[in-house]
Amino acid sequence: MMGEETKETTQATETKENAAPQEQAKEEAQDLQTEPVAAADMEAAEAKQEDVAEINVEAYQERISNLEEENEQLLSRLHRLQADFDNYRKRIANEKKEWFTQAVCDLVSELLPVLDNLERAMEAKGSAEAVAEGVQMVYRQFLSILEKQGVEAIEACGTQFDPLYHHAVMQVECDEPENTVVEELQKGYKLKDRVIRPSIVKVAK
Repeated sequence: MMGEETKETTQATETKENAAPQEQAKEEAQDLQTEPVAAADMEAAEAKQEDVAEINVEAYQERISNLEEENEQLLSRLHRLQADFDNYRKRIANEKKEWFTQAVCDLVSELLPVLDNLERAMEAKGSAEAVAEGVQMVYRQFLSILEKQGVEAIEACGTQFDPLYHHAVMQVECDEPENTVVEELQKGYKLKDRVIRPSIVKVAK
């Protein structure tokens, strides 16, 4: 029996030894079959990456092209707006100049009758009272024109000194309250709320 067991053991060992090269060969064959598959997968992956990269480049180029076109449109619009603004500014300046010229012409046309009357008064022959009456008439006519334009005299005597409307050149001792205008040396005038010329006055101490 010992001999039979030894024989069986020897046969089993030989069987394993014979099977090992066969299994190794089978594994090598499987590896050889797997390598082409792996290589094909790598080639497919590389091709896919190239396709993606090409798509990305095309997308970026299209985006750049769109941005350049949009930039050109914005620049064109900016140039048009700048030209429109320059034209508007010139038009406003011309209209302002024309308005000022027209305003001066309107005022002068109203003052010309006063000049005519002054010339007549200078040529008139008569008594001093008649000349004085003519001058008074011209004076009233001139004031009427100023009032029509919104110009009026600034109140001074008896009012409280106001640096916005009065220009004090002297302070005097008197019975009037302090800072009261006691004498007007030259009339002042204003156009609505804008002072054309302040009144020159004396003020009480």
